[in-house]
Amino acid sequence: MSDAANFIRRETLCDGRLIEIRALRPDDELDMLAALEETSAQSLQRRFFVTKRHFSERERAFFMEPDFRSHVALVACTDDAGRSTIIGGGRYVMSEPGRAETAFVVIDAWQGCGIGGLLTGRLIAIAREAGLTELTAEVLSDNAAMLRVCKKFGFTPATTCEPGVIHMTLKLT
Repeated sequence: MSDAANFIRRETLCDGRLIEIRALRPDDELDMLAALEETSAQSLQRRFFVTKRHFSERERAFFMEPDFRSHVALVACTDDAGRSTIIGGGRYVMSEPGRAETAFVVIDAWQGCGIGGLLTGRLIAIAREAGLTELTAEVLSDNAAMLRVCKKFGFTPATTCEPGVIHMTLKLT
């Protein structure tokens, strides 16, 4: 595992609230599933391109067992009555040497607070540190918030063959 497996940062949102962004841990599975229950069908559609609330054992293993080399996963957490609660997550998965696809989701109650941007910025920094040369993101054309985050960090749209999907690319070198 890389240093990304030990990543942890306290962040202040634009409204002054504090969150923690940290590496996903194996014991986060129940909290991740609880976060999905707090996420609308539209938000799940925008993340998975289908409304997905249930995962096969293989999918669960994939999402919950990043190796922090070719698959890095971060979560955003807040303190809720003394208990850490997951309110978002982001990851990148290498598709070929030097290149990875990134994605994130934030539960609806916390959308618009800058969490997606914080996750994206941290993933970009980790990818650069790991020597990646490019990040990509597949974004539904109606997902204005994700498109804004991508553009903020310098992702540019590329041609795509799939209707309704915009392929975004960020050169890291």
